[in-house]
Amino acid sequence: MEGVKGGTGFGSLAVVVLVLMWAEMAMVPGVSATRWIVGANMGWTTNVNYTIWAQDKHFYNGDWLFFVYDRNQMNVLEVNKTDYESCNSDHPLHNWTTGAGRDVMPLNVTRNYYIISGKGFCYGGMKLAVHVENLPPPPSTSPLNEKSSSPSLTSRGKFVLPTVFAIGAVWDAFLRFW
Repeated sequence: MEGVKGGTGFGSLAVVVLVLMWAEMAMVPGVSATRWIVGANMGWTTNVNYTIWAQDKHFYNGDWLFFVYDRNQMNVLEVNKTDYESCNSDHPLHNWTTGAGRDVMPLNVTRNYYIISGKGFCYGGMKLAVHVENLPPPPSTSPLNEKSSSPSLTSRGKFVLPTVFAIGAVWDAFLRFW
């Protein structure tokens, strides 16, 4: 029986560690960058209104723009606001065209970005302006309102860790006596 007890100690420790890791992941909200496929299923092409495509989206520092287009005809150029408005591709700030027709542009500075396709396609609507902002801070926790009838996230969060430890202790006891 002594050999069994020694074997279950490691197993129960592993279970407790796994439960704690799961609880930590559940309590910490995931923050990840978004990879926006420009134009969605239409891609980076003519006859798409990119102003309408971008209007209901929030672009945050760390996101990416993914351009899918015909590599033999179009390109992806970052320009200043004046060149964006006039469709002037003579002096791009950055040429994001790699030649594959699958180009990724990082949005890693909080500012306005102006992107056009040269070769005359900008005049057909291939232009995109996005405003990149920092992620908003997570919602602040406030004291539990006495009049509130539903439990807040704050009150539920106070019970998660103790519950995890209790489950771990019960599991450990179960393994020891089984």
